[in-house]
Amino acid sequence: MTLQRFSSGLFRAALKIRLAQQSAYAKRSMTQVRSFHSTPHNFQQSAPVPRAVPLSRLTDNFLDGTSSVYLEELQRAWEADPQSVDESWDNFFRNFVGQAATSPGISGQTIQESMRLMLLVRAYQVNGHMKAKLDPLGLEQREIPVDLEPGLYGFKEADLDREFFLGVWKMSGFLSENRPVQTLRSILNRLEQAYCGSIGYEYMHVPDRDKCNWLREKIETVVPSNYGPERKQVILDRLIWSTQFENFLATKWTAAKRFGLEGAETLIPGMKEMFDRSADMGVENIVIGMSHRGRLNVLGNVVRKPLRQIFSEFSGGTKPVDEVGSYTGTGDVKYHLGTSYDRPTRGGKRIHLSLVANPSHLEAVNPVVIGKTRAKQYYSNDKDRTKNLAILIHGDGSFAGQGVVYETLHLSALPNYTTGGTIHIVVNNQVAFTTDPMSGRSSQYCTDVAKALNAPIFHVNGDDVEAVVHACELAAEWRQTFHSDVVVDIVCYRRFGHNEIDEPSFTQPKMYRGNCQKKKLMLLHSKVNSILNEEFVNSKEYVPKRRDWLAAYWTGFKSPEQLSRRRNTGVKPEILKNVGKAITTLPETFNPHRAVKRIFDQRAQMIEKEEGVDWAVGEALAFATLLVEGNHVRLSGQDVERGTFSHRHAVLHDQETGARYCPLDHVVMKQNEEMFTVSNSSLSEFGVLGFELGYSMENPNSLVLWEAQFGDFANGAQVIFDQFISSGESKWLRQSGLVVLLPHGYDGQGPEHSSARLERFLQNSDDNPFVIPEMDSTLRTQIQQCNWQVVNVTTPANYFHVLRRQIHRDFRKPLIVMSPKNLLRHKDCKSNLSEFDDVQGHPGFDKQGTRFKRLIKDQNDHSDREEGIQRLILCSGKVYYELDEERRRVERKDVAILSDAEIVWCQEEHMNMGAYHYITPRLLTAMKAVDRGSLEDIKYVGRAPSAATATGFSQVHVKEQKELLETALQSTPIKFP
Repeated sequence: MTLQRFSSGLFRAALKIRLAQQSAYAKRSMTQVRSFHSTPHNFQQSAPVPRAVPLSRLTDNFLDGTSSVYLEELQRAWEADPQSVDESWDNFFRNFVGQAATSPGISGQTIQESMRLMLLVRAYQVNGHMKAKLDPLGLEQREIPVDLEPGLYGFKEADLDREFFLGVWKMSGFLSENRPVQTLRSILNRLEQAYCGSIGYEYMHVPDRDKCNWLREKIETVVPSNYGPERKQVILDRLIWSTQFENFLATKWTAAKRFGLEGAETLIPGMKEMFDRSADMGVENIVIGMSHRGRLNVLGNVVRKPLRQIFSEFSGGTKPVDEVGSYTGTGDVKYHLGTSYDRPTRGGKRIHLSLVANPSHLEAVNPVVIGKTRAKQYYSNDKDRTKNLAILIHGDGSFAGQGVVYETLHLSALPNYTTGGTIHIVVNNQVAFTTDPMSGRSSQYCTDVAKALNAPIFHVNGDDVEAVVHACELAAEWRQTFHSDVVVDIVCYRRFGHNEIDEPSFTQPKMYRGNCQKKKLMLLHSKVNSILNEEFVNSKEYVPKRRDWLAAYWTGFKSPEQLSRRRNTGVKPEILKNVGKAITTLPETFNPHRAVKRIFDQRAQMIEKEEGVDWAVGEALAFATLLVEGNHVRLSGQDVERGTFSHRHAVLHDQETGARYCPLDHVVMKQNEEMFTVSNSSLSEFGVLGFELGYSMENPNSLVLWEAQFGDFANGAQVIFDQFISSGESKWLRQSGLVVLLPHGYDGQGPEHSSARLERFLQNSDDNPFVIPEMDSTLRTQIQQCNWQVVNVTTPANYFHVLRRQIHRDFRKPLIVMSPKNLLRHKDCKSNLSEFDDVQGHPGFDKQGTRFKRLIKDQNDHSDREEGIQRLILCSGKVYYELDEERRRVERKDVAILSDAEIVWCQEEHMNMGAYHYITPRLLTAMKAVDRGSLEDIKYVGRAPSAATATGFSQVHVKEQKELLETALQSTPIKFP
C-alpha cells in the first residue's frame, strides 16, 4: 500500500462522515459571515471531538479493523527501524507521528485531527471562492458552504491556539512538507486571506497535480504578497489614464453612445500589467478580441490608437483624403473598429498588439482571433506557441449565453487549431443588457463553461486594482507555463447601464441605487488632462490619411478601386506530370485499403494518359502546384481528410499499423509539415469557419479553405458569413481570400442534404444588376469591386483554375463554391490534363487564355452563331450534364445549352431559391442592351416555389427532376412563369 492510496482512502472515509453530518448544519449567507477575524466561526454546533485513541482501536468509521491493525504494525516497525518500511510510509509517520514527538506544542495532535485539518484546508481550496469578497457593490447574497466551518471538523475555540503540523508528501502550499508548525488560528487566518479576500480562486477541478501545486505555491504563500511603492505608482498612473479618459469623453460628448468603462476602469491597468508580464516571458505578438464595452479605452490606452483619431470619430469623422486607390468602404461605428501598434513594455521590450475589428454580435470575433493567432504562429515558426498570444475579453451574459464561446474553447487542445492557450478576461457587469444572472444562466458563475476545458478561473473584485493586476499577471504566467486556457473574471458594474443614454433603474433599481451611492472614482492628474485636451483640439483638423485607414492592407495588394491585371493560372506540363506522380504514389511499405489502392491506381492512370481527370484529382493538382510555388495550403472542416463522399482521400490509413500518410505532404523536398494542412475539425460550423477566416486574414500567400459536411449546414455559421466574410472588406478594409466549399445539389437526399442556399450568397453580392460592367479585358474591374465571388463550377479543370486564381492575383476576395456531390464520380465530369497546362494550342487554351472560365461554351458541336437554334438554355453545375443527357435522348440538336432563340434559365432549385432571382435582372439588362426583349422573354425551368429546400420522398424527387428536364427540352415554347 502506498501513501497515495492510503491518504485517498482516509479522505474518502472522512468525507463520508462529513457528508453524513452536513444535514445538521444550516448554510449561512455572506452578510452573516464576513471573515474569520470579524465573525467567529461556529464551534458550538460541532459534533463531539473524538478522543485520541490507539490506532488499533480506531472504529470502522475511519479505518476498518484490518487496516487499523495493519497500520499499527507498520507504526511499530517504523519506530524500531524507519528503514524497514516503504519510503512513503516513512514520510507519513515522520510527518504525523515523528514530528509530534519532537514538537511539544503538537504532542496532542492525533491522526484523526490531522486528517480533519487537511479536509478543512481542502475545503478552502475547493470552496473558498464562495466566501471571497467579489462584489464591489456589496449586493450579492451568496450562501457560504458549511464545510468552511472549523466546527464541522470537530475543532473548538479552545483549539485555536494549539499548534498543528500539516505536512503532506508531494503537495504544495499549506499542505507542503516544509511548512512550519502553526496554530489553528494562524492557519485559518491565512486561509481566509488567501482564498476569501478580493480574489476567489477556482482551480481544484483541474485534474493535474503539478498544475494545482503550481497554483498553490502562488496562492498559499507564507505571507500575502504586496506590490512595492514603484509598482504601485505605475498601477496608479495607468488607472488615472483609464478613469480620466472616460471622464473626458463623458464631458465632451454627453449624449453619445460610447459603451464606457465606468465601473470597470481597473481593466486597463490589469491588461497592461498582463502584457508586460507576457512580454517578460517571451510573448512578441498579442491578438485581442473584444466587444464594445471599454473598447475605446482599450484602443486609446492599451493599443495606443491616436487619441485625436478617436476624438475625430466621435465628431462624425471624415473619409480619407482623395488618393489613388484610397478605398474607404462603408466604414463602421467607432466602437467596432480595430487597429495595431508596437507597444513598449515596462520591462523595456516591445510587443505588437492587434485589436481585431468586430460586429455587434457578441463573441462572434472569438474564433477569428484564435485563427489569426494560429496563423501568426505558423508564419513566425512559433512551434512552441510562446511568442504569439490570443486574449479575448468577454461580457458576463455573452460568455455564459453564446454557443460560439464553447465552440471556441473546444478548439483549444485540438492539434491543428490549438494556439497554446488563450487568456480570457470577463468584464462581469453582473447583468446582461437588462437580464439578471438568475435569468441569464443556470450555473453559479458566468465562467463555469470554462471548467469543461479544465481552465483555472480567477474571480476578482473589480474595485481592487492591485487584486486585478495580480490576477492578470498570474493568468499570463499560467498561459506561458502550461500553454492552456485561463480565465480572469473581473466582477464589476456599469455605472450608466448598457450605454450612456440608457436608463438602467427601470429593470435593476436596487443595483443602480447602490451604484449611485457608490462614490465615483475621481483620479485627476494635470498632465493627463492636458494631453487629452490637446488631442481634442488637434482632432478638429484631423483628416485620416490612407495609412490610417489601410494599415490592415497587405503591402502591394490592390484595393477595389485599383486596376489589377488578370493572370493565367495554367501550369507547365512537366510540373503537372511531376506533382501528379507525387500525389498518386504511395510508399512501398504502406498498406492502404484495397478500395483506396484501386482509386490511387486509377488516379495514376489519369496523370499518365493525360485524360479523364476527375474532381478530386483536379483539386489535388491545384493544391500541389500551389505548394510547389511556395504557398501555404490549409483545408479544414468536418471529415475533410477523407471527404464526406469518400472522394478526396487526402489522408490514408495503413490497414495493418494504423499509420497515416498524406501524399500532399511530399510534393517538394524537405516540405514543412504544416505547409500543407488538411484537418478534420470538431463538429462546429460557426467556430471553425470563424477560425479559418481569421487564419486567412494574416497572410495573402496562403490558400485557406473550409468545407461544410453538407452545404445545408453552413447556415450554422451565418453570423460569420453575414458580418465578416461578405462585408468585412467594406466595413473594416480587411481582405480575405478564404475559400468556402459547400456541397450542393439535388440528388434525392431530402431537404437537409440538398441545398447550400445559393440564393442567400447571391443576395449578399453587392454588384449592380442594372449596370453592364466594363468588358475590355484591360479595364475590367468587376471582380475586384464585388464583395465576393460565388461559383457553381461544372468541370474539374475550371475548379482547378478557380482555386489557383485565389492566389494568382494581387487582391483577395472570398470565394464561395457550390461544390458537387453527384459530379464527383460522374462519367462525363472529366477534364483532359491539357486543360490544366499553359500551352497555347491545347484545348484548354482559348481566347481567354488558360484560366477560370466564367462561361463555358456548349460542347454539342455548335458554332458561336448558328442558324436553327430555337432555344438557348443557361444553367450552371450538375444540371448541365442531365440536360445534355436528356437532349441526346430526345435528339434535340436545335437546343444550345449555354440566334433569335428562346432564352431559358434552368436550375434544380425551387423558384424562390437558387440563382433565378439573381440572374433575371442581370440577364434582362443584357437583353435590353442588344434589343432582345423584355422580362417575359426570360423563361424559367425549375422547381416550383417551396418553403423547404427539397422533398424528402425519393419518388417525388425523381418525378420533379424528370419534369424539369422534359420541360427544358420540350418541343413547344416554354411559358413565362
